[in-house]
Amino acid sequence: MADEKKIVVETKELTKIYGDGVGVRALDGVSLVIHAGEFVAVMGPSGSGKSTLLNLLGALDRPTSGVCMVAGQDLAKVKDLDRFRSKTVGFVFQLHNLIPTLTALENVEIPLQEESMGDAARRARAEELLALVGLGDRLHFVPGQLSGGQRQRVAIARALANHPAIILADEPTGNLDSKSTDEIMDLLRKLNREQGTTFVVVTHNPTVARAADRIVTVRDGRVRRDEKIGSVYMQDLREFKESALGHAILDDNVPAELNGLGMDRVAPQVREVLKKV
Repeated sequence: MADEKKIVVETKELTKIYGDGVGVRALDGVSLVIHAGEFVAVMGPSGSGKSTLLNLLGALDRPTSGVCMVAGQDLAKVKDLDRFRSKTVGFVFQLHNLIPTLTALENVEIPLQEESMGDAARRARAEELLALVGLGDRLHFVPGQLSGGQRQRVAIARALANHPAIILADEPTGNLDSKSTDEIMDLLRKLNREQGTTFVVVTHNPTVARAADRIVTVRDGRVRRDEKIGSVYMQDLREFKESALGHAILDDNVPAELNGLGMDRVAPQVREVLKKV
């Protein structure tokens, strides 16, 4: 449950324009608040600005204008962004970015190298994290000996290494099959519930988004919808409302070819339901 008193992310009119002249407005005045312990999914079509938002939150890029506060720090005023990232933000990407010649244990130890801890303490922390993500028996396997889902689990353990205030995940299941996708999302959900880890997950997959407590929909660089997730059936209705058929029903313009299936008879009732969603 989110700690309503502690804000981890706050953006105000966050804008990012790429290029000179007219340029490309990737983000256009995004204002957003995320509290500690929240699990937020950011959805939107390709080019909507969702990955740009994640890059700004993770201090991987700087905004053209607006304010971006993470863990109480105004990123425009942070002098050492590398240290900020290593101490405050954990990253999980679609491509796990593990070092292929290092074992799972060694990969997880990498973020801990700058910490003032001995080798034994660093190794113990890495072992603890790998056990937490279900890989306690794969400590000495290199990435090539692990499945795609297992490699992503190592990446998640690495992201947790320095007790980050927030974990940013960009399409973390994009390269996985449906079974591995379900397993990874179950793991993230477990970490959120049991460890209180704050997650922001960028995805285009509605099934992945349903693991979240809240879905922020971005389109054309703006937040078009920001809603708490309740029943999965209500979410189905919201997605149907945004579909081509949903729009056709709302506009009283059901395709004639569907009338033979009885759509003309049920459309008025469906329209009234969709108006309430």
